[in-house]
Formats: sequence, structure tokens, C-alpha cells
Amino acid sequence: MKIFSHKFFNRRTLRRIRQSKPVETAIFLICFLSFFVGLSLVMTLPNMLNSFMQTAYRLLLDTVFYIMAITVMTGAISKLFIEFGVVGLLEKMLRPLMRPLYNLPGVASLGAVMTFLSDNPAIITLSKDKAFSRYFKKYQLASLTNFGTSFGMGLVVLAYMVGLGYGGGALIGLIGATIGSIISTRLMQRFTLKAYPEYAAAVTDETNDDGEAAETVNEKRENTFLRVLNSILDGGKTGVDIGLTIIPGVLVISTIVMMLTFGPSGGGSYSGAAFEGVPVIPWLAGKVNFIFEWLFGFQSPELIAFPITTLGAAGAALGLVPTFNAAHLIDSNAIAVFTAMGMCWSGYLSTHAAMLDSIGYRPLISKAIGAHTIGGLCAGISAHWLFVLVSLIMQ
Repeated sequence: MKIFSHKFFNRRTLRRIRQSKPVETAIFLICFLSFFVGLSLVMTLPNMLNSFMQTAYRLLLDTVFYIMAITVMTGAISKLFIEFGVVGLLEKMLRPLMRPLYNLPGVASLGAVMTFLSDNPAIITLSKDKAFSRYFKKYQLASLTNFGTSFGMGLVVLAYMVGLGYGGGALIGLIGATIGSIISTRLMQRFTLKAYPEYAAAVTDETNDDGEAAETVNEKRENTFLRVLNSILDGGKTGVDIGLTIIPGVLVISTIVMMLTFGPSGGGSYSGAAFEGVPVIPWLAGKVNFIFEWLFGFQSPELIAFPITTLGAAGAALGLVPTFNAAHLIDSNAIAVFTAMGMCWSGYLSTHAAMLDSIGYRPLISKAIGAHTIGGLCAGISAHWLFVLVSLIMQ
């Protein structure tokens, strides 16, 4: 039994093993075997395994390291913006928009800026800060999860799309993501108040005699050169952490999605090369492609793989874009929709539960997910029709 002392078999893992249910295990095995056996029957087992590994390897080299480079650079820029007051300036500029658009206090604009420059969990750090949360009512504080997620990894997504040469589509996508964020945040507030009217009360905190949160500052101001150097290094290190965090999502999720999206290589036969698979998703999407074409302007059913993937991880969804681009499946309209939904959804299915639980609003998880699902769809639809409108005006 010495093997169970290994860190892989920790107490949580052993508890999961003991508590596993036969029905759940049977369902998992059926799904797992259906995926791999189904692919093997079409591709043959050696080709399937080779394509699986080659796709993951190509994603690691061609996509993950490129995204990591972007996160390192944007992380450094973000830290410089924070250090030299640009974030504070943006927060003051955006503050007048918070109440009419989102029904949130002006300080909430800081949450939008921070998540845009980093990722979804940045809003949780602010939510737990008593000096920040005291401006909110309880239902407003709960809606910050939806609000912050709508802008998560925004700078990375924008920089990635612009780097591919689709700056115009990316900017329209940013507007679409903003529309989706408004819808998601407002719906979350409505759902919360309807289910829990008592959440209309203000958030209480411990304040000092002047009504301000107690703060102590014992830092000695460094000279400008050191501030710049430290900001670049610290921000770049944060970018590396984000880049490392997205690796599992990009490699595992994107590989599986790609193998269910693309068919054999150009010759029409399987060779075990990267990005080969069985096009199940396009086949299913093709049955109702007229819906996606009208809502999002997608000309190819394969493109629906991006919104599906961004439900779990925005980084993994970005991993699909170079392959779509190489296959000439995307245009500026698709980039606008990708940007809007990539920012607004930003992997919310994998983060919403943990984020709400961490700030003490676990009962609202289903309402937050429902509101954000609607908001993300509205973001994509808005981006498409805004692109159509801009195209008509530019003609």
C-alpha cells in the first residue's frame, strides 16, 4: 500500500474512490469508450492516437507559447498601468457609466479594468476587500461575478485577434461583449432580488471613525526606474502564470474539440497527422446551421466549435482560431463574434461556481450561470449585427 502515499493519491482522491457510484462510473465509461472507440473505428487506432498526440503537440508549440508571449507582454503593460495610475484614470473615466448601464456603484469600474487586464478571478480579490465591497448592496456584490467575467482575459483576446490582422472585427467584438455584460449583470441582479428580496440590503463592513476602511501604508517610494523595472518583471511573471494555467485547457479541450471538428487530411485518408479527426460537430451543427448563420453569421458549421469551447476556457477557444484561419473558414465577422463571446463567456462554466462560493453566494450559482449564458449569446448576436451594420455604412 506504499503507492497510496504518493501525492496523487491524497485524502481527497481516496475519498472520491470510496464514494464513487456504480451508475456514475458506468455512464463515464460508456462516454469515454464511445469517444475513443468511435474515433478508432473511423481513423484506425494508430492514426487516432498519433493524431491525438500530434494535435496536442502542435497546439503547445504553435498556440500555447504564442498566447503565453501575449500574456507576458500584456501582463507587464497591465502592471505598468497600475503602478503609474493609468488604471485609476480609467476607473474615474468609466465611473459615470456604472450606475446607468449596470446598476452598480462607480467603484465597480475598477473591477472591469482589472479583469480586462488579467482574468476572471481578479474580481474576487476586489469583492473580498471591505473597502471596496462596502459600496455595494448584496445583490449587486453577487452580480460582480457576471460583470467581471464578461471582461476576463479581454486584453489577451483583443491582442490575439489584432495579431491575426482582424483589428476592426475585434473592436466590434469588444462592443458586443460590453452589450452582453450589461444583459448578464442586469439579469443576475433581477434573478437574485426575485429569489432573495433580503439581498437588497447593503453590505456591512468594519470601518473606522471617519467611515473609511482602515489602511496602513509602510512602503518607501522607489525611484521611477525601479518602479518600471519591478512592474515589468512582476507583470511578466503574472503573465507566465496565466500562460501556464491555460495549458491544460488548450491541450485537452482544444484537442478533443478539433478531433470532433476536422476530417482527414487533404488526400481524403487518415495518416495520423495533427488536426485530423471525425467531423461530428460540423455534422450536428449542419443540421441547424441556418440558426447559427442568422444569429452569428457563421458561414461554416465548424465555427460553432469556438463558442462551445469558450464555455470552458477562453484560452482553449483561442487555440482553435489558427486552424480555422489556415483553413480559410473565418472572416472579420467571425472574429467579431469570437471576440465578443470569448470575452463575455470567458470560461464561465469552469469559474462561476468557485467564484460565487468564495464570496459566500453559493445558492446563486445556477442563476449566475443562466444569466451569463443569455448574456454571452446576446454578445455574439450583437457583434454579428453590429458588423453587418458597419459593413453597410462603409459601403
